Amino acid sequence: MTFQRIRVFHGLVNVGKLRCRSQFAAPSLPSRRCLYKTAWLSACTAQPSSERNVILMGPPGAGKTTVGRLLAERLRMPVIDIDDDVLEKAWLMPVAEKLSQVGGERFLEEEGEAVCNFSASGSVISLTGSNPLHTAAMQHLKRNGLVVYLDVDTNDIIQRLTRMKVNRIVGQEAGTPMADILMYRKQFYERWFDAKVLCGVGDNAEEVTEKVLRALKRYQDSDSETFISTRSSVPGVGRSEDEPKFFSDVVVEGLAPDGGLYVPKRGFPKLAPQQWKRLAKMPYRDRACAILEQCIHPTDVAPLELRRMVQRAYGANFSSEAIAPVRHLERNQYVLELFHGPTASFKDLALQLMPQLFAHCLPQMCNYLILVATSGDTGSAVLSGFGSLDGVARRRVGVLVFFPEHGVSEIQKLQMTGIRQGNARAVSVLSDFDFCQRAIKRMFGDAGMTGHLAVEYATVLSTANSINWARLLPQVVYHASAYLDLLRDGVVAFGDPVDVCIPTGNFGNAMSALYAKEMGVPIRRVICASNLNCVVADFINTGRYDLRGRTLTPSHSPAIDILKSSNLERFIYQVSGGDGDLVRHLFTSLEKHQHFKVSEELLQTINQDVHAGWCSEEECLATIRQVHSQTGYVMDTHTAVAKTVADRLEDPTVPLVICSTAHYGKFAPAVLAALEQESVPGEPQDQLQWFCSTRAVPQMHSALFQCVRESRRQPHRVCQADFHVLTEEVEAMIQESFLNVQ
Repeated sequence: MTFQRIRVFHGLVNVGKLRCRSQFAAPSLPSRRCLYKTAWLSACTAQPSSERNVILMGPPGAGKTTVGRLLAERLRMPVIDIDDDVLEKAWLMPVAEKLSQVGGERFLEEEGEAVCNFSASGSVISLTGSNPLHTAAMQHLKRNGLVVYLDVDTNDIIQRLTRMKVNRIVGQEAGTPMADILMYRKQFYERWFDAKVLCGVGDNAEEVTEKVLRALKRYQDSDSETFISTRSSVPGVGRSEDEPKFFSDVVVEGLAPDGGLYVPKRGFPKLAPQQWKRLAKMPYRDRACAILEQCIHPTDVAPLELRRMVQRAYGANFSSEAIAPVRHLERNQYVLELFHGPTASFKDLALQLMPQLFAHCLPQMCNYLILVATSGDTGSAVLSGFGSLDGVARRRVGVLVFFPEHGVSEIQKLQMTGIRQGNARAVSVLSDFDFCQRAIKRMFGDAGMTGHLAVEYATVLSTANSINWARLLPQVVYHASAYLDLLRDGVVAFGDPVDVCIPTGNFGNAMSALYAKEMGVPIRRVICASNLNCVVADFINTGRYDLRGRTLTPSHSPAIDILKSSNLERFIYQVSGGDGDLVRHLFTSLEKHQHFKVSEELLQTINQDVHAGWCSEEECLATIRQVHSQTGYVMDTHTAVAKTVADRLEDPTVPLVICSTAHYGKFAPAVLAALEQESVPGEPQDQLQWFCSTRAVPQMHSALFQCVRESRRQPHRVCQADFHVLTEEVEAMIQESFLNVQ
């Protein structure tokens, strides 16, 4: 079975083949990327790429004219300046005189008409700052051109305009500050660009030109941004080089066919210090767009669409306008609060965005069932995130969550079982998280099962756990944002190192911090904090990952009650220099023999970036009590684990960011016990009400309180710890969701 993969580069069409693995395996369907490129055929001319224009767009003072000349020299193309070569020749007068003569509104119309009557090919074209305000003119230009947006720092622009003695631009009313009109215009620039150049603070024309050249190369060479498996000894997971895996493919597939996890073949892009300084001035949503645009090729998700997704993901559904604020705790320690999302855990930072990416990348041919194993927080976050989808996507995507019946808090259970919307359900299992995760991985590797579901129900399995790349990638943003907040607030100058301490179970949060470091964020060390289920901490300290004789012990911090840490694969792949053979050998050994050991040399490499420790249950509760007594701050049990380990391993000369991964209300009984309340209320609502009455800091999470208040303990499906029972649950879910079988 074959599908046609259509590739279009500036009007050039290349056709390749995308083969399904077999009729018994989950089919590799043509991705959204293929369909997106097909749609371009109606918008692009059939001209060769050498006849396409490169169009520079940006605000007045962005340096478009100077960069245009430099770029034209480098590309050996003619250069056209709309002001000098089009408008003034058409009007037979200077542009400023025309503006003075007809006024701003009429000027925009006549400017647009002049541009619509202009045509060129194979040229570098520098637009005016107001061209993007005229829809017909931009549509005309884009038919034969690639629009590159020079996103220049506002302060840099104002300084340039001041030197040029420009105190007013088109559309600027008397009394309107220049900064305000420039901010207003951004929406038009964001609408039209194909590639964006994030200019650093103080970048000169030569530096911007180099960035434009890199942006053009990236845009035209989309096949370079591919993914491989952590267990792959050759690029492409054993597949031929003409069948690469793109972002849109790995988002939908989740797990690689060989059982490994997908990673970018060429690693992460790196931002320059001046670019990070730009981002420090921006709110969280703009930071997210800027970072994710560097990591997701526009062929997979167009920048305008990505921006819409980000704005929807991080809006009024978060209780803090800052989304992920950083709060000073004590001494040189800061808390990164990741619990302001709709389900009060750090999982929301990824799972309010990931479902939108998933729906965007879906092939049009079948239904998808998202399987999720959770130790508590992921479940409600997945149900909330996918529940926010609408239209066709919601009808074609189902979500089935497996959680340990006795391994989550009562409030976490209420959150999951209380969400019943669309094709979504949470089912508990009489076992632990590791069994749930192992069962899901086994399902993905069972060709007979996946083939049966594909053929019988036209349904493909995927996952929203952190093994899915689209789940991990958004987490990179908040680690970068935390450093940028410290930079903005003067705690650090750019380049000063910080350490990050993270409560660690599946290693996804820690891995995303290491990826932020790879992008250029000056994170010195990542400190992994474990509870008494400390297999990850033991591995980082000894190089030995040993599950023999270990049993999972329920704790006050259930989200990190994990023995098999999935994202550790990505970490070992990274620190080993991309040695897929080693990763495959180690994790095959873990499956077969329940242990592996890395070399002393590799352990030394690990400890250059990552340290680890663990704490007891008593230490966890004591930390909650001590921090509250000394600072008035109430932290949840997972944050307390991180705080305990941070106190033990910190370097007091370096700022330390502690990741607070959940709101204390989700674990109210343990927190109340830590605060030595003599009588802890039995009902979850009463427990949360106690915190409200004491005006605890941070304040009670309103969405969490409302969920608990409106939820009632209700019967939910409980399964035996049997793989075949869980597969029956999957098939029943598919029948109910997509075939309306009750």
